[in-house]
Amino acid sequence: MSKTLKVGLIGAGGIAGTHITYLKKIPDVEVVAVCDIREEAARNTAAKFEIPKTFTSYKDLLKMKEIAAVSVCTPNYFHAEPTIAALRAGKHVMVEKPMAMNAREARAMVAAAKKARKVLVIGFQFRYDARAQMIKRAIDEGRLGKILYARCQALRRRGIPSWGVFGQKKLQGGGPMIDIGVHIVEVAHYLMGTPTPVAASGNCYTYIGNKKPEVVSNWGPWDYKTYTVEDLAIGMVRFANGATLVVEASFAAHLEKDTFTFTLMGEKGGASFEPPQIFTDMSGYMFNLVPPLVPKVDAFELKMRDWIESIRTGKPPTAPGEHGLIVQQILDGIYRSAELGREVRIH
Repeated sequence: MSKTLKVGLIGAGGIAGTHITYLKKIPDVEVVAVCDIREEAARNTAAKFEIPKTFTSYKDLLKMKEIAAVSVCTPNYFHAEPTIAALRAGKHVMVEKPMAMNAREARAMVAAAKKARKVLVIGFQFRYDARAQMIKRAIDEGRLGKILYARCQALRRRGIPSWGVFGQKKLQGGGPMIDIGVHIVEVAHYLMGTPTPVAASGNCYTYIGNKKPEVVSNWGPWDYKTYTVEDLAIGMVRFANGATLVVEASFAAHLEKDTFTFTLMGEKGGASFEPPQIFTDMSGYMFNLVPPLVPKVDAFELKMRDWIESIRTGKPPTAPGEHGLIVQQILDGIYRSAELGREVRIH
């Protein structure tokens, strides 16, 4: 039996090309098929990366017995269906973030993976970042003590995507909170030890994206006529262990500059992601510990390699479906609170 692991791609957009590029770097991995409802997109991706098979129906791709794993690179609204189908077909799955449109879908995906006894990994690459791993080591060594609070920021001054369906709530599930906020939340939550969320409060504001663009923006004019997501979202989450997380996420906001970072505050010390620092007390003084070197790593490549290693060795993945489900519950809670105008319980 060949030891080559054969992989199929569902979705042929830009992110699929990134997945394929890194999969091709892994020894004994072969991408053998790509599927997209847009036949031209599937054929173009196949031609660019020398992939032998193309499909317009993911169900046909899943019939290929030689495929052992599937990477799902579709828009958010179409994450759950092909993921569940692939797991039921006996394939391991990597699905891009956010895991799903809501926690109900995410729960069904986790259940399908458990029943099929297959690896389900979520595309949470920031936990593989060297800065995050530096902080994790400090936490594992007890230097921060119990983590009490996380402040997360994924803020763009004017960064509304002018492509795709990022501005359409019915297809994305939301705006910056579910698109970029999810990343800073997932890595902070991972470093906190993945505590169980019990309640959330949130507010969402739309005041720029639904109007005709009047200023120069990072990615040019967007389709304001179909824009139905928030520009700015704020959330606070309480956990069963008493810890708290606050997150700020924006596509468009009046602020000094774009920011993507988190700060952790623990009983014995604290840490920040960018710039990477440890805050502690030592020898009767307060210290900010700044490493002179944090190696630059390709976190996206590491997440793809981790998925393949989990499939081959049975090693628990760093970003399992269960973690994706908890993050989805956090996002759902913040959005639900914003709709109702009050704190909501998370079950």
